[in-house]
Amino acid sequence: METCVSKIEKIRYPISEEMKKFEQFFKFYMKSKVPILDGITNYIIRCNGKQMRPMFVFLSAKLSGEITPSTYVAASLIELLHTASLIHDDVVDESNERRGSLSINALWKSKIAVLVGDFLLSKAVLTAVDNEEYGLLKIVSSAIREMVEGELLQIQKSRTLNITQEEYFEIIRKKTAVLIAACTSSGTRSVCDDKEVISKMHLFGENVGIAFQIKDDIFDFQQDGKTGKPAGIDIKEKKLTLPLIYSLENTSKSDKRNILRMIDKHNKKSKTIKEVIDFVTQNKGIEYACEKMAEYKNKALKILSEFSGNAAKTSLIELVNYSTIRER
Repeated sequence: METCVSKIEKIRYPISEEMKKFEQFFKFYMKSKVPILDGITNYIIRCNGKQMRPMFVFLSAKLSGEITPSTYVAASLIELLHTASLIHDDVVDESNERRGSLSINALWKSKIAVLVGDFLLSKAVLTAVDNEEYGLLKIVSSAIREMVEGELLQIQKSRTLNITQEEYFEIIRKKTAVLIAACTSSGTRSVCDDKEVISKMHLFGENVGIAFQIKDDIFDFQQDGKTGKPAGIDIKEKKLTLPLIYSLENTSKSDKRNILRMIDKHNKKSKTIKEVIDFVTQNKGIEYACEKMAEYKNKALKILSEFSGNAAKTSLIELVNYSTIRER
């Protein structure tokens, strides 16, 4: 059976040299003369994940042309922004773990974590300005604005426990999909001036990002490979995601009131989490979410089908598929 690591390596193959070179670029942009900051950024680099977002940048660039210095700047901007957002998310969520390692706020406390996130955001801006990549800066800055709006909208909705499917899709478009769209559009822009092609790749990334987030939301209702239990993290945080929203829309008013009351008053209890997950399973919420995820995945693949075939296109197709079949 093909492992997660071997799948990623296979996808990375057409851009393997570029990704190695990018890692050096990223290390350079993360450096600081302040010892504590330099120590923290080195820790971040050691704990780096699959680097899917830089992969989207380089593969999108290679789909439409040859890699340029602008492509490396685009990938660095995206990874700096993404890393900063993860650090800030861990502070907001009071999470002590990230990618199987201790989070920055767990090791250095929240005040330092917030400042490190701010430092990375400033480095992203300076990276663009120093390289006079103002078009790329505009793409990334727009993504930052929408990501913040999406997070705040989700927090607002978790307080009222009142959210429609339309609002859910707007939240995940903003909080997740816009960053993937920034990857694919900035990668394309680094090698191509055709606005129509850049716009098309932006839409491609947005569809992939929505499918990716739905997959994440489905995980919350499925068994974890390590513990054998569903995570239920979203339920604990009173976040209503697609499997639950659909289930609430397709049940009786009394059952809906009962489920929402449990989430509002007893969201931390294991019994509540189990009851909510059982409710979602019985009302086919997971099945519905899988159908919607497939719908957005197919929209993304349809856009890719309009491009000429090359190794980058093949890898992008595999990356899209991986985003929706991954196991965490």
